[in-house]
Amino acid sequence: MTDPAVPSGRVSEAVHRRRWAVLGVLMLSLLVVVIDNSILNVAVKTISTPAPVGLGASQVEIEWAINSYSLVFAALLFSAGLLGDRLGRRKVLVAGMLAFGACSALAAYAYSPGELIAYRALMGLGAAFVMPVTLAILMNVFEREEQPKAIGIWAGGVGLAIAVGPVTGGLLLDHFWWGSAFLVNVPIVLVAVVLILVMVPESRDPAPGRVDPLGVLLTVVGLTLLVYGIVEGGRLADFTDPVVLATSGTGLLALWLFVRHEKRTAHPAIDVRYFRDRVFSAAVTAVALVFFALMGVTFFSVFYLQTVRGHSPLETGLLMLPLAIAQLIAAPRARLVVERFGHRVVTTSGLLLLAATLASFAVFDERTPLWALELVFFLMGLGMAHVVTPTNVLIMQAVPREKAGSASALSSTFRQVGGALGIAVLGSVLSAAYRASVEDGLAVLPEAARHTAGESIEATLAAAHRLGADGAPLVAAAHQSFLHAMGATALWGAAVAVLGAVVTALFLPARTPRPPAPDGARRPTRARAPRPTGR
Repeated sequence: MTDPAVPSGRVSEAVHRRRWAVLGVLMLSLLVVVIDNSILNVAVKTISTPAPVGLGASQVEIEWAINSYSLVFAALLFSAGLLGDRLGRRKVLVAGMLAFGACSALAAYAYSPGELIAYRALMGLGAAFVMPVTLAILMNVFEREEQPKAIGIWAGGVGLAIAVGPVTGGLLLDHFWWGSAFLVNVPIVLVAVVLILVMVPESRDPAPGRVDPLGVLLTVVGLTLLVYGIVEGGRLADFTDPVVLATSGTGLLALWLFVRHEKRTAHPAIDVRYFRDRVFSAAVTAVALVFFALMGVTFFSVFYLQTVRGHSPLETGLLMLPLAIAQLIAAPRARLVVERFGHRVVTTSGLLLLAATLASFAVFDERTPLWALELVFFLMGLGMAHVVTPTNVLIMQAVPREKAGSASALSSTFRQVGGALGIAVLGSVLSAAYRASVEDGLAVLPEAARHTAGESIEATLAAAHRLGADGAPLVAAAHQSFLHAMGATALWGAAVAVLGAVVTALFLPARTPRPPAPDGARRPTRARAPRPTGR
């Protein structure tokens, strides 16, 4: 339902009264996008199992099932945010939800890893139109004073999705086929779309200017080629491969041309002067680095819990709950910590805590007490909550509210590119370290089978299973090699988190900065942030 026009600078009374209900609907929309990835985390081992239990996907195909989603998601986020600002954020949100639900149903009935990868890519298209507009709508229904609290609750919704996803996925995989992990999205999407149409007001940029098709094209081409090169480099474990260098280099060139074009055009897709603000630049950089570290390391935790420790998908989901519960509890309250200690101290401390928890995986083995693992997951969630919430507040409040869609899209783009880079780079570290460590153990296999068996722990264990009782030493070698590789990967992830801490310590403000000028170019000395019109 659309509210009547109200004087500029005021939120309509109807929107103001139902603003918390609107936030609940936005969190439900966000839930379905995030829950899909967290469900997939516990389903990867099942999907890699041969038919009829799974699809028999290789580790490379599993990585592409994850990264095809990230590739399309990251490439289209920015364009989706611009379309939301221009065409109407509620319209774009509904379209994205319906596309995501339809493609989830198709993914559930995929008959091969290739089909699953394709449908996951289409799911990324739908998700790209959901993520940025939820935060943009939030910024337009809440006054500035309530925005940090609302963003904290929004970030807590991510924690809720992370909590619900693995447990839901484990329950489904224990009782149904692997496709149920995708099919569960459909009823959530249908409920969310009805609530969006009933509860969420329409909003858009009142003066979007002319369309910048060249700018949009350059971002799509640049981000697609860059992320593809990153993913392919991780798959090949060789970032010097000519194809990787060509695609990544062309992507970077397209993004460089985009920046030059945006500086010169009279109607830019985004005002690149935002990046002159060191707070804005540091916040989006911190977002990219934190997701680089987290995504790359949590990818292997499922194999550690299921393959090395022998837990079921449901048990794995339950064991990962502390990570989500900590975010769910801490994210809405992070603003209170920021009010007391400031953005710089809180975000830097959060990144250092994240680095310490990631590094702890280097000492985990098959006998590590579960309480220690649970404590690490909980502390990891606390660290995340005290990074994601403050940086999102800084990013969204650094630009005028009528440009909230493009700002949210920028934040989401950096997050997705950082996550894809983390999976690709740290995934290649994991693969290379595992292969080097397990090489001696593979000597019991025929020479022709050693290369394939050394690709992953799952491939090694499959080869050991074919040897019967004689494969026991190879199983032990696989477990030890994986633990060695996990430790090396965790330390790289921790180093990236420390780098993020350096960025936030140097460039984030001690206290909340003043709001931006209406044109978003510079922050004024005395100016109030523009308020939404309620449309």
